[in-house]
Amino acid sequence: MINCLIAARYFIMRAYEDCIEAEMTNMKVQKLLYYAQSVHLALYNEPLFEEEIQAWRYGPVCPPAYRFYSEFEAKQLPIPGQETLLELPGEQKELLEEIWEYFGGYHAYRLSNMTHGEFPWRKARKGLPPKASSTEPILLDDMKALGYQKLDLIERDNPAYQITMSETLQDTLASESSNRIGKGEVRDWLNSLLD
Repeated sequence: MINCLIAARYFIMRAYEDCIEAEMTNMKVQKLLYYAQSVHLALYNEPLFEEEIQAWRYGPVCPPAYRFYSEFEAKQLPIPGQETLLELPGEQKELLEEIWEYFGGYHAYRLSNMTHGEFPWRKARKGLPPKASSTEPILLDDMKALGYQKLDLIERDNPAYQITMSETLQDTLASESSNRIGKGEVRDWLNSLLD
């Protein structure tokens, strides 16, 4: 498990590398941390970081990371030192890179709108009005379920996915499998159950 600030610093560094540092605000970091936590839970059945994520007014927020960057409000966040990456194990770094590749190009407001439409944040807010404050935690099990959904989207958007699925389907249709159901077999089986 890593500290949420290490993950946040990784995303900030990637924004600078991709020349979109002006878009890297505290709000955007919060949403990237939320998706990183969700996907990590789905992949490894354990949190990426132990800090809680709460259902705030503008979407999911990790309070310690938010407080750390709060002085910048909606301004560009400063680039962290390279030593941050030394504290990041390879497995977690790969996951954060995947999250960055998929979500990093979205603007903070788009990410916020996305999280507002997803069930973990909505469920944690328990029907509160949109402008109401909340520090209700978002359940890890709910984030894990969301992580499975996001993994499916990431996989389907991968260019290799369509090619692989097409080849698999063609191979399956071309094979002379003995497991294929013959004409009338389903009807015969259903009739045998009714007899």
